[in-house]
Amino acid sequence: MKNHREHLILKGSTIREALIQLDLLAKDAIIFVVDKEDKLLGSITDGDIRRGLINGAKIDDKIETVVHPNPKFLCKGEYDVEKMISLREGNFRIIPILDKEAKVVNVINFSEIRSYLPIDAVIMAGGKGERLKPLTDYTPKPLLKIGSKPILEHNIDRLILYGIDDFWISVNYLGEQIKEHFNPRYKKNIVMNFVQEEVPMGTIGAVSKITNFEHEYVLIINSDVLTNIDYEHFYLDFIKQDADFAVVSIPYEVSVPYAVLETSNGHILSLKEKPTYTYYSNGGIYLMKRFVLQMLPKNVFFNATDFMEKLIHDNYKVVSYPLLGYWLDIGKHEDFEKAQRDINQIKF
Repeated sequence: MKNHREHLILKGSTIREALIQLDLLAKDAIIFVVDKEDKLLGSITDGDIRRGLINGAKIDDKIETVVHPNPKFLCKGEYDVEKMISLREGNFRIIPILDKEAKVVNVINFSEIRSYLPIDAVIMAGGKGERLKPLTDYTPKPLLKIGSKPILEHNIDRLILYGIDDFWISVNYLGEQIKEHFNPRYKKNIVMNFVQEEVPMGTIGAVSKITNFEHEYVLIINSDVLTNIDYEHFYLDFIKQDADFAVVSIPYEVSVPYAVLETSNGHILSLKEKPTYTYYSNGGIYLMKRFVLQMLPKNVFFNATDFMEKLIHDNYKVVSYPLLGYWLDIGKHEDFEKAQRDINQIKF
């Protein structure tokens, strides 16, 4: 993934300088003209320059003579995802992202990512991984490698694939190793923040320490989940249901090896021969409107399941998102070994 500044050019530059920059970008040849404060002024492609030269521009003229003044853009955290999808499906492949002051803070490329979701992601990575000892004696579970990279990195890369670029990682046990691994060497056009748990705070408690989310939607995921979930579909389903809080649910089938009787006062009403029942379990991935986090108790041990029960009790709309793709909770040695077998077989 390119540094987004490779797509920026300062106003007052020459057409020659623009051509050199476009040549370096190769198949991604579009640049965005900005002022000294990085405010977006326009865009330039090879076609813009070609038309300018045909109309009499000279190669050492200023780029203002060939600039396209109204490029497509998205505003960080303040856009309708349907607009983003419309641009993507309209073959607008490279799009600048502006902040509230119209400054370019990122440039996304749909040949590198699948979506651009207005979401902050919080990854809960503070656990000790007791059931994976001795592997976790000196290495935090999120840094155990599945295939060629750590569990945590699989999760972050999956989120980046859907355009999520504001991250929070909650750390406790051997947390300095996680900070060292991801900051500052891990550079992928994202903002990485860390939340330090001084004491264990459960599966959601540490989120109460975050007060400066960038977006109106927050996704929380356990660091030990390996999944190929489609985050865009999850988000769109959340919006469609007008939910306040959604949990990814995992189908779990129970087969009864005997005939099951339905009875009432000793009378048999029906009989099912060796039925299979499907139940749904908590998948450890949650999406919510940011405002509901105001109901989260501050700086205390608190689990996500407790928070769901609280929201349900208070009549907030809590919904389930049944996952049909791959999901594995890497909690035990057999799960870890399964993940090693699956990683090269599952399409992530």
